[in-house]
Amino acid sequence: MPANKYALLRYRIIDRCLSNKSRPYPSKEDLRQACEDTLYGSDGENISISTIEKDMWAMRNESELGYYAPIKYHQGERGYYYEDEDYTIQDISLNDEDMSAINFAAMTLYQFKDIPVFDQFGHAIEKILDRLNFAPGGDHKAVQQYVQFENNPPAKGSDYLGALLESIKQSQCIELEYQKFTAESSSSYLLHPYLLKEYRGRWYLIAFDPKKKDYRTFGLERIVKINHLNERFEVKPGFNPDRFFKHSIGITEADTAPQDIILRCHDQLKHYLISQPIHHSQVQLEKDGDFKIHVLITYELINIILGFGHQLEVVSPNSLREIITSRLKSALSNYE
Repeated sequence: MPANKYALLRYRIIDRCLSNKSRPYPSKEDLRQACEDTLYGSDGENISISTIEKDMWAMRNESELGYYAPIKYHQGERGYYYEDEDYTIQDISLNDEDMSAINFAAMTLYQFKDIPVFDQFGHAIEKILDRLNFAPGGDHKAVQQYVQFENNPPAKGSDYLGALLESIKQSQCIELEYQKFTAESSSSYLLHPYLLKEYRGRWYLIAFDPKKKDYRTFGLERIVKINHLNERFEVKPGFNPDRFFKHSIGITEADTAPQDIILRCHDQLKHYLISQPIHHSQVQLEKDGDFKIHVLITYELINIILGFGHQLEVVSPNSLREIITSRLKSALSNYE
């Protein structure tokens, strides 16, 4: 299996540590810390011990890498070393395809540099480019010449991301001054912030409201002010960020249970839905052009279905079919 392009960078950092005569026999933790500090700095992402273990296995055994690195463990020193003290992977160069792929990945991430909370990753990417000896004004301009990224301006409210992220990590209660689109004035909420979620260029905060004893969603663009309180909270045992939106499309959580939705589409749309499913639960049924998804009926789902217009029909459930019919009739009335 081809190596992840960022794994190639970790391999070189591990190689540098194993070749360092002034600090011999690094432990797994030493290697992990070296990779983390070099690639991300003190404020970046975390690298796990298991990642380092997989990296060393790949360096020893992965035929596509071609390193076959003689990495051994020294029981007495409790650390790792090269059995051949002259060995290094630095003599094995990244090929043009590797360099191009890493450059492409870096440029993909770099488009988020203007969002404050992602500023740290801009520095990390610059480190990556520097360590790969990309010349300033060099290959990244070639990428921009052939690939055009979507470049939307930062969404309103994105300047709150850093502070909210820190409150989530510290389990810190917040007081949120928030103004709904339909309200003439703002309201105050005491909240336990749980999760930040991005959907279609907008950011949302999912928080537990202890007063209502329920989860609530707040759009960051409607936040007026945040007060960070000294009080701490405990995350509810049943909350799992991976499962919270499992059956949702978008950021809406419905009170009802998810349902099987049967959709029927025209031939042209069928190929589009096969290549880009509406939801991860989507399966193609035996009847040509029919698909099934297992989701909550939410505002976002309804809008997606309406967006496909005459090319997509709701077969079941009847309740959703009636909603779509009503919306289409209402839309038609605007043109009569």
